[in-house]
Amino acid sequence: MYFAVAHGLHAVRLGNKASISQTIPVKNGSTYALTFGASRTCAQDEVLRVSVPPQSGDLPLQTLYSSNGGDTYAWGLKATSNSVKEIFHNPGMQEDPACGPLLDAVAVKELFPPRFTKANLVKNNGFEEGPHLLINSSHDVLLPPKQKDLISPLPGWIIESVKAVKFIDSKHFNIPFGRVAVELVAGRESAIAQVIRKVPNKVYNVAFTVGDAKNNCHGSMMVEAFAAKGTMKAPFKSEGKGKFKTFKFQFKAISHRTRLTFFSSFYHTRTNDYGTLCGPVLDEVWVFTAI
Repeated sequence: MYFAVAHGLHAVRLGNKASISQTIPVKNGSTYALTFGASRTCAQDEVLRVSVPPQSGDLPLQTLYSSNGGDTYAWGLKATSNSVKEIFHNPGMQEDPACGPLLDAVAVKELFPPRFTKANLVKNNGFEEGPHLLINSSHDVLLPPKQKDLISPLPGWIIESVKAVKFIDSKHFNIPFGRVAVELVAGRESAIAQVIRKVPNKVYNVAFTVGDAKNNCHGSMMVEAFAAKGTMKAPFKSEGKGKFKTFKFQFKAISHRTRLTFFSSFYHTRTNDYGTLCGPVLDEVWVFTAI
């Protein structure tokens, strides 16, 4: 069989019940993100089990976010000692022994806890703190949902959906501000949230920027935002030229903690590649007290 390797020249295929591992030095108590290139090799349902004992989770590879199968994922972990063992395992048993997940790149990055400020109550509001971006990858990094990975590889944020969201960089895509942003690539199945500390009965302003990644993702886009009883539907007409627009709304806090959630209303694929999912770009999220 022929396997396309997205990153570099070589890869490892994990056959039935196969595993590959490595022990790495870390700082006890620190949070890290694993970045790795992973794809399925056959049409059957394939799962990649990512473990850093005692943490473990299964990553389903049925959904291909890019047409060439060269998806890159990030996985969050918290060190419980000065060294950890990262394990990639194929828990399945396929009829065809030549099948199994393909692993072709692995990187580890320490994550630093973001903090909010008096001016902005959102932590990591521009998504600048996140997983390592592979140098030889143009697909950037998929962030799996919380039910697959309890520790978010995007500090401060929760991937609160069924499907992943994409962590994109300015080297390969158009970014409204800074070096990175988040692309909501799976419609209503692609949501991101953050729990923010609030003073009950106080009114707050929310501002956020929506744009397109200049990646041939055309059409009518819509990002919906929720905070307490406040909602906002932010329409954006994408022409694939890298434009962006800032939206604002207000909400009244009803408790000491408020969940701020964003998701894409519609599903999109690229006009030059109908096998690759895409969507609106979210960047620069601000929450501050209304005067």
